[in-house]
Amino acid sequence: MSKIGLIIEERSRDIGDFLVGRLIPFRKKRMIGPFVFIDHMAPVQLGPQKYMDVDQHPHIGLSTLTYLFEGEIMHEDSLGTKQLIKPGSVNWMTAGKGVSHTERTPQYLRNGNTFMAQGYQIWVALPKHLEDMDPQFHHIEADDLPKWTDGDAQFTLVAGEGYGKKSPVPTYSPLFMVEVKTSNSFRLNVNGDLKGEIGICIDKGSIDACGEVIEKGNILVSKVEDTCDITVHSGSHLLLFGGEPFPEERHIYWNFVSTSKETITKAKEDWKNKNFPMMANDGTYIPLPKEVFKNT
Repeated sequence: MSKIGLIIEERSRDIGDFLVGRLIPFRKKRMIGPFVFIDHMAPVQLGPQKYMDVDQHPHIGLSTLTYLFEGEIMHEDSLGTKQLIKPGSVNWMTAGKGVSHTERTPQYLRNGNTFMAQGYQIWVALPKHLEDMDPQFHHIEADDLPKWTDGDAQFTLVAGEGYGKKSPVPTYSPLFMVEVKTSNSFRLNVNGDLKGEIGICIDKGSIDACGEVIEKGNILVSKVEDTCDITVHSGSHLLLFGGEPFPEERHIYWNFVSTSKETITKAKEDWKNKNFPMMANDGTYIPLPKEVFKNT
């Protein structure tokens, strides 16, 4: 019988008014396929005294993927993009050599009422030869994502390729991100339908894997071909993500990802000196923090 390679437990961290769960990077597993960073924005009630207001900040060397289950976020960036993201749609921003952006509760929701927000914010590292590409932005509506039913499970292919289908999100390396929801107990198969490394993120409910019961708030990590039989319990919600790993190590400092330490050092100096692509109509600025996650 195959064994679970690693179980990663969600770890809470504070970002201003929001409590999010950091899943990767983890000290024993920095990346899963090309996925380098996953934050779970747990269900939070927003309202008159509490909104999402993430000021202008930079990225290099990666694509960001925002996927919401509840709530709405207005994305604006240094490319001139202004895009509302709603539950089930995908915001895919490729930073390449450099981009700045903000994420805020849209103005029309600041009306005195309360509402819930939750979802995932994900970073996908770029292949080495594309790390310095020009930045791009793409928005994919929920209805344009491949969806299908298999027995008592509903599937959505959020990004990449899997189960014989391809998402319209323009990815740059072999990867997959699949959402799975179950109405009754369901036996999940991944071998032959997905390729590379896999992370099985349990957002809601639980699963049986390799003789163990794994509850929500954990990620199981293995190679697809080594994944054991998995039974997903009724009323569960999973995200499957991963793909082919890169041959090179990735260095991470704050919002910067690169195969080159020198590139990250330059990005840090450029941001401190405001010599970075900046938004035309937003004067906010998050300073380079003194203490951040880093593996440089």
